[in-house]
Amino acid sequence: MPAVAKTLLRLGSRLGSTAQNALEVARFGGFDTDEDASPCEVVTEQRVYRLRHYFPESASGPVVLLVPPLMITAEVYDISSRVSAVGVLHDLGVDPWVVDFGAPEREPGGLERTVSDHVLAVSDAVDRIRRATGRDVHLAGYSQGGMFVYQAAAYRRSEGIESVVTFGSPADTSVGLPFGLPSWLASEGVERIPDALLGGFAVPGWVTRLGFQVLSPVKSVRSRVDFILQLHDRERLAPRERQRRFLEREGWVSWPGPALAEFIRQFIQHNRMLTGGFVIGDRLVTLADITCPVLTFVGEVDEIAAPPMVRGIRRAAPRAQVYEASLRAGHFGLVVGGLAIGRTWPAVAGWAKWRAGEGELPDIVAPVAGDEEAVPAGLPGGSAGYGLQLAMGVGTSAARSAFRTASRAVHGTRQLTGEAAQNLPRLARLERIQSDTRMSMGLLLDEQAGRRPGEVFFLYEGRAHTHDAAKRRVDAVVRGLIHIGVRRGDAVGVLMGTRPTALALVAALSRLGAVAVLLRPDGDPAAEARLSGVTRVIADPEHAARAAKLDGVDGYLLGGAGRGERGPLADPPLMDMETIDPARVDLPGWYRPNPGRAGDLAFVVFTGDGEHLRASRVTNRRWALSAFGTASSASLSSSDTVYSITPLQHPSALLMSLGGAVAGGARLALASAYDPETFWDEARRYGVTVASYTWMLLRDLVNAPPNPAERHHAVRLFIGSGMPRGLWRRVEDRFAPARVLEFYASTEGESVLVNLSGKKPGSLGRTLPGSAGVRLARYDLESGRLEQGPDGFAVECEPGEIGMLLARVRLAAIGAAARPVRGVFAPEDAWTITGDLFRRDADGDFWLVGREAELIRTAEGIVPPGPIRDALGDLPYIDAVAVYGVPVGEAEVVAAAVSLRDAGELKPLDLSEALLRVEPGLRPAIVRVVDEVPVTAGRRLRTGPLRDEGVPRAGDGRTYYRDKAGAYRPLTDAARRRLLAAAAAREAR
Repeated sequence: MPAVAKTLLRLGSRLGSTAQNALEVARFGGFDTDEDASPCEVVTEQRVYRLRHYFPESASGPVVLLVPPLMITAEVYDISSRVSAVGVLHDLGVDPWVVDFGAPEREPGGLERTVSDHVLAVSDAVDRIRRATGRDVHLAGYSQGGMFVYQAAAYRRSEGIESVVTFGSPADTSVGLPFGLPSWLASEGVERIPDALLGGFAVPGWVTRLGFQVLSPVKSVRSRVDFILQLHDRERLAPRERQRRFLEREGWVSWPGPALAEFIRQFIQHNRMLTGGFVIGDRLVTLADITCPVLTFVGEVDEIAAPPMVRGIRRAAPRAQVYEASLRAGHFGLVVGGLAIGRTWPAVAGWAKWRAGEGELPDIVAPVAGDEEAVPAGLPGGSAGYGLQLAMGVGTSAARSAFRTASRAVHGTRQLTGEAAQNLPRLARLERIQSDTRMSMGLLLDEQAGRRPGEVFFLYEGRAHTHDAAKRRVDAVVRGLIHIGVRRGDAVGVLMGTRPTALALVAALSRLGAVAVLLRPDGDPAAEARLSGVTRVIADPEHAARAAKLDGVDGYLLGGAGRGERGPLADPPLMDMETIDPARVDLPGWYRPNPGRAGDLAFVVFTGDGEHLRASRVTNRRWALSAFGTASSASLSSSDTVYSITPLQHPSALLMSLGGAVAGGARLALASAYDPETFWDEARRYGVTVASYTWMLLRDLVNAPPNPAERHHAVRLFIGSGMPRGLWRRVEDRFAPARVLEFYASTEGESVLVNLSGKKPGSLGRTLPGSAGVRLARYDLESGRLEQGPDGFAVECEPGEIGMLLARVRLAAIGAAARPVRGVFAPEDAWTITGDLFRRDADGDFWLVGREAELIRTAEGIVPPGPIRDALGDLPYIDAVAVYGVPVGEAEVVAAAVSLRDAGELKPLDLSEALLRVEPGLRPAIVRVVDEVPVTAGRRLRTGPLRDEGVPRAGDGRTYYRDKAGAYRPLTDAARRRLLAAAAAREAR
């Protein structure tokens, strides 16, 4: 036969085979390959899942439980006899089990499932397998199935889990998204999608399949072209036919709407896989609770779960030993196809046997620590061969690279713009608040509940409470308050520890328009009740007995689970408000929810004790000023969790932590007590991004031994007031990249200073936009009066000059101001004297020099303590500094007491050099080393005990005096006598 004829014959035969095979594909979706699935039995069938046990007749060896992602069927682990993960595991001596979530669109209630449903199902499967086999389980998952695996392991605190194995499973979405997209596109875009829309529909399987194909277009097009070009050769296509049909059509199922909404909110928008604080059921979970070994497979060319996203597990689970297997594979190639059969699944089997002590660690698996990367394992044929395979993707990769470069270039501008867009409405609302504007805590809580009812409002003792649940509880307490006779404007004492009931009661009093008088459980409730004049006090079970003993006060009980479960109560017993049925309480005609106006009194808080006990009255406007000011300064959003480690009765908790969280839409985490040893564990569990402090509170945390949970922590800000400059620097050094956001404000005044930039530790920054203005005026400390210029007005201080801080007062509020003055800088202006001395630098930033009550009145003049505190606190081995006056006759001698870090040694030369930065007339006469500088329960320095000790005796080697040349030397008996005699002589002159 002629060659041309043979060629035409072969071409005709090829076209005929192509047409025949194409017809079969069109009619049946593919070829019939006669391949059977691996043998398995369904061990149990539950509401959310079925548990498959493969090769049950010959099961032996380590147990591996495989978990599929939501959008792909469980057959991903057993596509065909040639491409079967369970088959490889069984052949290599491992006992494979698989969780089968089924097709949600075909399961009763399947489209209503949540992420929690799937995680709890995985945990249940672990328990069942352990009972059946008597072995701990290697828990393995692909893609989102691996995220379920991480979450289940964290939920169980690794109990019963031999190890965790994941394949292309992200643990940090902040480093980017599929296809190289920047993470802010999702986080900010999702923020604008209403909850009802986000979770209101399921995503069909074909949509998910199309999305994956779009995310990897080069491979998708190439595989289809290869299939068409080989369509004439049935025998060549048959081995890959089941895999093709699985990826093209049969392997995809619907994604339930609630699960999609929860997944996007918690793990894309808020990145809680990394930060912690995600909710499973009603429990808070963090990957930091994983303590078992973790093996993560990384696809070096994975466009869907990029390597940085997958490697985030090292930061998310700091207590786990992480191992990595890095392969030159894409997302599907990690678990499906020739590479997976030849490398991935043998490595999993080898890992399980190695963990059982039955072999060596697989060669492609390596332990990792910190941010180091495992050495990638190459493909058969080397990188050159794989490069040729991806040659068609060069153009796409170049486009992606250009997009990433452009994205980085605009990221800074976008971040500033985004924060401005978020904060401007808050500041604008704050500036619009007048005395008669409706404004209260209850009102803002109702607004948040209306916008996001199903979102978490607050966290306490490992549990999450949504806005909707909190609103129902608050409304019930409101009816209870009405039942006992509370009306708008009434003052009601609250004697409770930090607990959800206390939060609900304070919010309920605000919603009613009453005044919450926050009595301190660690203070003197009787004195505070007398000072505030309350006639009703509501207590929790722990403080009921103290409430019952208050004279002239009606006591009530609120909180707990009912009288039968509480044990003995107060004597005489208090009325139990939990027995009031809210449904039976008729709302009176005068009741309107959230009637409070900005000028109305909202809270009373207490500071000091004994003769220094003081009640501070907080209006709704003052609370809103702190709330919106904190939210704006800290750029709080729904992605943040604010950790309040001070009691609810403390002004910082009420005004800053609670207020900022409510105004900013952030979650609030309440600490029942502050313990540096558990701080980081709680911070991980709650997903804390912002933590509060007062005064020296963080000193114990900085001095604590390193905690594994603090590695790669998610805290970005510590917010509060009163932190010394030296401690400020230590906090930022140890807990970087977190920084300190320091505020200054009086509890009653309406002026707020904030150090927004953080570039000057110790500075209190500038006036917060929306708060009352401040000015610094010359002040005669001896007479306690403002100095006046020739025109009779006060004289404003020059930069660097110490003066009294004055805060502007609205004329409508001048009657409530503590120390009002009129006509200070202009005929009709009104100010209040804060009692705090400041200096302002050339940049306009304010620095606290000392409070009027702290001034030391020596025979040579008045000395403020601030410059000495800052200078000594800058020495690296100084832990705490207290500056005070020691009475010598009618005058005082300036003394400083310091405690040392890590058994450090105070050197006289260091003292002399450090204090050179202080004006000679303001330097201390003596500096002493003490074991511990005393502090109050709120960690504020207490100088009274040190003052009472007087000038220490000489010869202990821990006290130093300043000689005539200004140097500091060890105190001797002769020097001590001269010091006291000189002070007395100066006083006599």
